[in-house]
Amino acid sequence: MAASRVRGFSRAVYTWGSVLGGLALWQLIGDAVVHNSLFLATPIQSFGAMIKLWNNGTLQHDVIVSGEEFVVGFVIASIAGIIIGLFTASFDRVSLVLTPWISGLYATPIIAVAPLLILWFGVGIWSKIAVVISLVIFPMIISTEAGIRHTDAQLIEAARSFGATQQQIFTKVSLPSALPLILAGLRLGVGRGLIGVVVGELAGSRAGIGYLINEASQVFNMPQLFAGVIVLAAAGIFLTAGFERAERILVPWKND
Repeated sequence: MAASRVRGFSRAVYTWGSVLGGLALWQLIGDAVVHNSLFLATPIQSFGAMIKLWNNGTLQHDVIVSGEEFVVGFVIASIAGIIIGLFTASFDRVSLVLTPWISGLYATPIIAVAPLLILWFGVGIWSKIAVVISLVIFPMIISTEAGIRHTDAQLIEAARSFGATQQQIFTKVSLPSALPLILAGLRLGVGRGLIGVVVGELAGSRAGIGYLINEASQVFNMPQLFAGVIVLAAAGIFLTAGFERAERILVPWKND
């Protein structure tokens, strides 16, 4: 237990040390090299803009709007991606039919699709949710399918030798074996989902962090622009850390 606490403390020191060191380097470059907030706003300037936005209520509203778009899109895409991935891994004919579409759509640049989704769903929340879904669902399908297909054959044979049914093999062997890759897909989906929120809001929106960034860029307000970027980066860090913690709880054997 003591060793585990030391490891946890060391992880926190390295993680927060990296973040604070990066911010300090950013501040140093802004003060000593660039000297102009028009080209590079420093962390102090960016946090000052963040406080100003918070005080007038703009930041809270934009965070809520973007958060709702992200959460709804991420949940829908994750559930649908896992289900489709399970089907493609379990049935070869389904895989043969869907794989070309999955590969093609996964490689499609979302910046080209976002305006079309805005046209179909309008400038409201559902167009942003559709963009998030289109970015998150395919990594989830691919990671889930890979996790199921790469289940250790010896574990499957051992389960069969003890008289396990196909359903028991799936629930007791294949699915637990696939959990690490499924959770890795969720971590990957966090970053892609946040990108989807921003791309959707840049393409057409009345509120949100992407709208905040776009509005700041149009008037060359770099502290406000970087404030929006910091909010997105912080969201990515904390969400990814949350999934890593979930992985340590749900897949304890991976850390042995």
